Amino acid sequence: MAANVRVRIAPSPTGYLHLGLARTALFNWLFAKHNNGTFILRVDDTDVQRSTDESLKNIIDSFRWLGIDFDEGVGVGGDFGPYMQSQRLDIYHDHAQKLLETGAAYHCYCTKEELEEERKQAQAERRPFVYSGKCRKLTPEDKEKYEAEGREPSIRLRVEDKLITVTDLVKGDVEFRTGLLGDLIIVRPNGMPMYNFASAVDDMTMKISHIIRADEHLANTPKQILIYEAFDCPLPEFAHVPLVLGKKGEKLSKRHGATSVEEYRENGYLPEAMINYLVRLGWSYDDQEEVFSIDELIEKFTLDRVGKSGGIFDQQKLLWLNGEYILKMDIDARTNAVIPFLRNAGLLDGDVSPDKYEWIKDIVKAVGDRLKTLSQIVDYAGFFFADKLEYDEKAVQKQLKKQNVPQMLGKLIAKFQTAEPFDEANLEEAIRSFAEESGLSASKVIHPLRVALTGKSVGPGIFETVCLLGREKVIQRLDEAIELAGSP
Repeated sequence: MAANVRVRIAPSPTGYLHLGLARTALFNWLFAKHNNGTFILRVDDTDVQRSTDESLKNIIDSFRWLGIDFDEGVGVGGDFGPYMQSQRLDIYHDHAQKLLETGAAYHCYCTKEELEEERKQAQAERRPFVYSGKCRKLTPEDKEKYEAEGREPSIRLRVEDKLITVTDLVKGDVEFRTGLLGDLIIVRPNGMPMYNFASAVDDMTMKISHIIRADEHLANTPKQILIYEAFDCPLPEFAHVPLVLGKKGEKLSKRHGATSVEEYRENGYLPEAMINYLVRLGWSYDDQEEVFSIDELIEKFTLDRVGKSGGIFDQQKLLWLNGEYILKMDIDARTNAVIPFLRNAGLLDGDVSPDKYEWIKDIVKAVGDRLKTLSQIVDYAGFFFADKLEYDEKAVQKQLKKQNVPQMLGKLIAKFQTAEPFDEANLEEAIRSFAEESGLSASKVIHPLRVALTGKSVGPGIFETVCLLGREKVIQRLDEAIELAGSP
């Protein structure tokens, strides 16, 4: 292990933080924490057309929500800045000039049309397209002629045919034949650096010790190694982690559901659950443990436990895990966590008084272990807050529109009007005794009562529900349900 571990994540601010990149960032973060190293946020914003400040803010906010912090980089600072690639163009220019001066790189004046001809020729001959290198030995007169024609040169790195072996910390030894790459363009004719050149220069100048990234970047590795070698710079260690995949082994996409961290945050997932789940996509400590605290992950995380095959994303398993984390929260933490979701649904406004807070806390207790996401508080308990109920039509047909149900609900109103005290124990006794007096099973009373009070056929315990709704609202809703069912 290098004495000074320095790792980085380099998102492009062209959208939201994708789950795959979040998982890669998490692996880097845990590796840095485990080895008392430095974790750096670098931003690849050279795609000027697509990069936005809004995307960058969202990405940073998503990292912050997950609890992934940075020791150095954008928003933090450090000795190796600037950390935005768009602010490092002079650095790339200077490094390209050094390669031109040493002869490791050269100007290429080939037009798109000429390169396309070479590509077509290779296709006709059924061989891979590799640039011919015809600009390698241009004379000053050749260059002068091309420039007089108005041609803007790109800069290419000279690549000799050889075998490169990458000892990958996850995949093991991987071999690449550089002759299949040809001379690489490292700077475009407009002066903008190519991705591999900018990335390699950044990693060199920022003294990155380990490059931990997704498997899809493996093909970039020999190109970046060649750039390192051109500068006679020691190589970092590489680790290519498996991709996050859909159930059938395909790359995770929108059709599998939410794919951005922001969507999971908005849907009421906990950051601790997301961290736990993401780290288990491709990493395992043993075959038994599923749930880890952050401190346990930092202590146990090593790259040799990262698997070689892709991690299959299982939405149901994440939902289960999130429910486990919600259940572990103490009741006050859980109550405070669901309040924003009640507000967003328009069910709460203004300040929450101490009495109202206690009432909400009792509702959260009543919902119990049903919550798998924080946003489900609206589904399971929204009826407590609603002025007007939304009824499940199937439940209405099955439970309310039955002979004698309106009469039964009318008799329950009389029971609830006189129930004293209006508490859970007394209400349970009142409902059960009413069923017995009426010659009905408790379920024949409870099921219609639940639909009348909540609009649904499932929910928290009925005795808790009646108590928490309060006498006035219970009577009001029973009157409305009688009207809906059809007056006796």
